[in-house]
Amino acid sequence: MGRAFEFRKARKMKRWSAMAKTFTRIGKDIVMAVKAGGPNPDTNARLRAVIQNAKAANMPKANVERAIKKASDKDTADYKEVLFEGYAPHGIAILVETATDNNNRTVADVRAAFNKCDGNFGTSGSVIFMFDHTCNFRINSEGKDIDLEELELELIDFEVEEIFQDEDGILIYAPFEQFGAIQKYLEEAQFEILSSGFERIPTTTTALEGESKEDVEKLLEKLEELDDVQQVYHSMV
Repeated sequence: MGRAFEFRKARKMKRWSAMAKTFTRIGKDIVMAVKAGGPNPDTNARLRAVIQNAKAANMPKANVERAIKKASDKDTADYKEVLFEGYAPHGIAILVETATDNNNRTVADVRAAFNKCDGNFGTSGSVIFMFDHTCNFRINSEGKDIDLEELELELIDFEVEEIFQDEDGILIYAPFEQFGAIQKYLEEAQFEILSSGFERIPTTTTALEGESKEDVEKLLEKLEELDDVQQVYHSMV
């Protein structure tokens, strides 16, 4: 198994602790998708992907429909995706992805979390180069005879980096820029996409133990609790 598999396996052990937080995150994704491409998933590939993720997270269909309807209202505020960078104690690099309708509030909240936990709130470009921006797809393999090597050959033109199977299906990792092309291929080939998304995988990692690890985890928890935060990535293992 490759680097992406090991990274995802580690992250899988720390899922969102609260279902409400997950639904809030997906709700914002729906708003941004609808504002960008309209409320019809048949003609809006981004919205189609978010709906797949909502289903994978067991978000009730009624919640999804309500979020789409709300996002279609011109008076509903749009969210802007903003990335923050910094360091946790002990030199651990951190990237914070947010979706906000009030950038001043979000900047203040993220900076306060870093300050309270002895981290360093960085400037743009300070740590982003330490992470690979990837896209991923999980497709259904249950009851299907899918040859991974053959699939990898089919996807070679899309610069796919890794394909592997776990208990939940087949995972495909590729560069961020290939998301749309791979989504189109999988849909046209009639693969069932269970979920899709983006991740930032650290190119190098640092192992910490004991109190040092707890220092970093304290900051990660503070950041993940913030309403505007969508994802937090770090270089600690």
